[in-house]
Order: sequence, then structure tokens, then C-alpha cells
Amino acid sequence: MSSFQDTFLQYSWDEIHQSILAKTENDVIRALEKSKRDLEDFKALISPSAKPFLERMAQESKRITKRRFGNTMQMFAPMYLSNECQNICTYCGFSFTNKIPRKTLTDAEILKEVDFIKSKGFDHILLVTGEANTTVGVQYLNNAIQLIRKHFSNISIEVQPLDQDEYELLKTSGLYGVLVYQETYHQEEYKKHHPKGKKSNFFYRLETPDRLGRAGIHKIGLGALFGLEDWRTDSFFTALHLHYLKKTYWQTKFSISFPRLRPFSGGLDPKVEMTDPDLVQLICAYRMLEEDVELTISTRESETFRNNIVNLGITSMSAESKTNPGGYVVDKQSLDQFEISDERSTEVITKMLAEQGIEVVWKDWANNWE
Repeated sequence: MSSFQDTFLQYSWDEIHQSILAKTENDVIRALEKSKRDLEDFKALISPSAKPFLERMAQESKRITKRRFGNTMQMFAPMYLSNECQNICTYCGFSFTNKIPRKTLTDAEILKEVDFIKSKGFDHILLVTGEANTTVGVQYLNNAIQLIRKHFSNISIEVQPLDQDEYELLKTSGLYGVLVYQETYHQEEYKKHHPKGKKSNFFYRLETPDRLGRAGIHKIGLGALFGLEDWRTDSFFTALHLHYLKKTYWQTKFSISFPRLRPFSGGLDPKVEMTDPDLVQLICAYRMLEEDVELTISTRESETFRNNIVNLGITSMSAESKTNPGGYVVDKQSLDQFEISDERSTEVITKMLAEQGIEVVWKDWANNWE
């Protein structure tokens, strides 16, 4: 059975990296002037040569976004169910080797968290766990989805990669979307950061979106963790992955997220820095490449950055996030997975959006699983 692995193996990381750096200002101008752009244009738009054109890129990205999505912003809230994890990941506060108190929410605790999230107006929830098959495996996730499905129009998960039949089971219980980040598409660097646990299997993780597509999951979220490797090259491979998935599973919706490495207890310093202008450039480049894809920004980013990016291509954002199990109500002091940067309340963020002429959408635009 074919998968993205077949496409991925046709490309060399080093060759892609060099080809991006070799793009010229003329390549950028050519990409800017096109009405439909391809992956070579994307390379130009994320290249160092595009930096002088950032304002022009921002205006084009804004124009495309307003035409396709109008003046709207989809809002969602993450809910961390557990910080138990069997993997060793160098950049994560939940890593197996970190000596932290572990917690997994009970049914009663899940419902307490849900009551708070619903009180804020959210109708789209993202369930997050560490990767621990024994404690937060498919049975636990299936129960959690069934427990809360009457409260939300959209339920997504960001958990350990699963097999196709397991995704099919969760879909029947009400699962709408799945976020699965490759972290980095650089195989050798991936090994360094995932030395132990099921996550150390690079290709099993790489083929997760294929299993999701075959299972008929409505929305698949992709992304790389910026800071582990060169952000431009990782972004090309993410775009290549998206390009493949859109052609193969054409009825599926897709989203791209932009997590930058954030501090955690025991933390890892970024190998490669991604500046704010770099991230703006990347978001605009994605919007110019894929007009229909959902682009998401989380509370990892600062208030100022989020205030300024909401009109330039982003169509989905979280608010008032907690990255620890029970963080809203049940156990506010349990250890975070990473530090939040934008700690404003949901009300303050929706007011900020309104002041910029943006209407909040509380559930996915095309929810049709009910």
C-alpha cells in the first residue's frame, strides 16, 4: 500500500535546503506575480531572498484570507487529559525521564474541565495527552470522546499515533479531527530527540496522516516543531506532505500549525532560532501556496505577535489555554507541557479580534459529522 513514505524518500534534506537558499529575488517576484503557486514558488517565498518582500507578501496573504474565509476566526480550546508518557523526547516537559508528578483525569474531572471550557463559549475542543498506550490508550480516548461529545460540535485529538482501525473506532464515537506533528522531517535529528519509546519510529509517525486519511477522519493537522532543525527545510517537507495528502485524500480538510520551541522544566534550547519576522514570512507563504488550508496559531506566541498576525493569514487560534492536565479547574498547579506566552482571557482575546473587525466562530466551518 503506497504512502507518503514513497514520496518522502525521493527527496534529499540537504538538496532541498540548498535549493531554498539558492532562490533569488527574481524567483520571489515570479512567485508573487502568480495567481496559483507550486512548491518551487513556496521555496522562493520562504527563502532569505524573500525577506525584502515581507510587506508585499503580508498584503497578498491578507487579501487571499479575506476572500476565502471572510473576517472570521475559528476559536478552540485544548484540554489536557494526561501528562503520562512512555516516550523520551528531549524538548517536552512530559518526557518519560522527567521526574514529575503524573496525572490522568477521571471522568468526573474531565466533566469539571468541560464545564469551565463551555462557560467560555467554546464549541471546538482539542483533547491532548502524553503518549502512554497503557494508561491513555484507545479505550481511554474513546471513553473521553463519548463522555463529552454532547457538549461540543467538534472534538479533535493530539495524542500518540494510532492504527487505522483505532481511528475508525474513535470516529464512530464522534472524533472529528486529529493533529499529528512530525516534529522534524530530518531523520537523523529526529533520532536524537526521540531515542526511546514508540515515537522513536520515524516512519510510523510519518505515515500517520495516511492512516487518518484511510480511516476517513474529517480533518488532519500537520506541523513541525520549529527550533529542532532548519525551519525552512522542515516547512518545505510539511508543505510536500500536505500537497501529497490533498491529492490522495481529497475529501479531507487540513490544517497547519506553527509551534516554536518553548521553555519547559529541564528544557532544550533551540538549535535554530526562528524570529517573529521569519514566522510571519512562513505563514504568508503557506497562505499563498494553499488558499483553503486552515492556519493555526496557539498561545505559545506572545500577545503582540498574535494581535498582529490575526489579519495576515491565520484562521484558527486557541485562547486561555492550559497545558497541564486539569489546568482549568481540577489541578491548576500540575506541571505544564510547555510555557504559555499569551495568558489573556478568552473575553480579552475575542474583544481584541472584534476591535480588528474579526468575527469569532466557535466551531469548525464545515462540521458535518453530527
